[in-house]
Amino acid sequence: MKKLFNSQETMVDDMLDGFVSAYPQVQRGARDPRVIVRAKNKKDADKKVMLLIGNGSGHEPIAMGFVGQGLLDANVVGDVFAAPSADLILDGITEVSGEAGTILLISQHSGDMINGRAATMLAEDDGIKVVALPMYDDISAAPPERRHRRRGAPGTMFIYKILGAAAEEGRSLEALVALGQEVRERTVTLAAAVTPGVSPLTGKPMFSLPDDEIFLGMGVHGEPGIGRAKVGPVSGLVDQMVEKLLADRPLSSGAKACVIINGMGGTTQMELLTIWNETRVKLASKGISAIAPMIGSYVTTQEMGGFSISLLEPTDDMLACWCAPSDTPHFPAIDCAYEDLNS
Repeated sequence: MKKLFNSQETMVDDMLDGFVSAYPQVQRGARDPRVIVRAKNKKDADKKVMLLIGNGSGHEPIAMGFVGQGLLDANVVGDVFAAPSADLILDGITEVSGEAGTILLISQHSGDMINGRAATMLAEDDGIKVVALPMYDDISAAPPERRHRRRGAPGTMFIYKILGAAAEEGRSLEALVALGQEVRERTVTLAAAVTPGVSPLTGKPMFSLPDDEIFLGMGVHGEPGIGRAKVGPVSGLVDQMVEKLLADRPLSSGAKACVIINGMGGTTQMELLTIWNETRVKLASKGISAIAPMIGSYVTTQEMGGFSISLLEPTDDMLACWCAPSDTPHFPAIDCAYEDLNS
C-alpha cells in the first residue's frame, strides 16, 4: 500500500515538525526534540504534579495530541511502533518535573514497561520524585483474576483525562496515583478488527483475515485476541462485545457507564456512530445508562479497520474530571449534560 512520507528515517520528526507548527498548545522540549511539552498555560512544577507518557509513534493522535491544559504535561515520542528508550523518557521526566512530583503513565506493553520502569529508576537516582503508573484494560489479554497482566488499550484514555483534570486542580501525588489505580480497576475494553493496517516500515499488512471474518480482541499493534466472529449486522457484534465486557466487570441495573467508541484508523465516523448507538441500546436493555461518550479515532494503528468499546463505571469525582474542560490539539470536549441517553 502507498504511504505518504519523505523517508523512513525522517518520518517521525517530519510529523513532529508539522505537529508543533500547527498547534499552539505544544512545543518541542528543550532537552530533546522528541519530547513534546505544553506551550500554553503551564503550571508551576513545584505546585502541580506533572503527568507524562512515552509511546511509539504510528498511533496518532494519541498521545502527543493530548498534551495541553487539563491533560498531559509532556509526551515522549518513540519510533514507529517502538517504545522510546529509557534515556529519552528520562529526558521527558527531567524536562517537566518539580517538587510536587511526576507520574509516568505506562501503557502495559513489554517495551514500554521495561523502558518506562528503567527511566523511573534513573530519575529516582537523580533525586527526582516520580511514580510509574501502569495502565491496562484489554479484557482479551488476560482473565479478571490476572487483570494486572492485561495490555493497555483505548480505555486508558479515561486515566489520561481524569488524572489530567485532577492534577490541574492541584491534588497531591499520592491522591492522583490512588485515583489512577481506581479508574484502572473500573475500566474494561474489547476491540474488533475487520481489516489490517499496513506498517510504514515494511509496507506489508500487519495480519491476514478472511473477508467474511472479524478478529475479536485485536491489540493496538495487531496482537491476537480471543477469537473470530462472522461478518454480519453490527448490532450482533456489539451485543457480543458488550456481553463480554459486562461478564468481566458486571454493572447492576441503574448503573451508569462512561463509554469510549474508538476507531482504529480506517473506520468511518458513520460506522462509529452506529456502533455507539448499538452500544447505548444494548446497555439500556440491561438498565445501564450510557453517559458522556467519546466517539472517534484517537488510538489508531495506521489504516486498520475496526473499533473498540471501553466502559468505565465512574464515581461522581471521576465523572466531573472526565467532563472537565481541557485545551489540547486533539482531545474532544466531553458533554456531561448527557445524563441519561435511554429516552
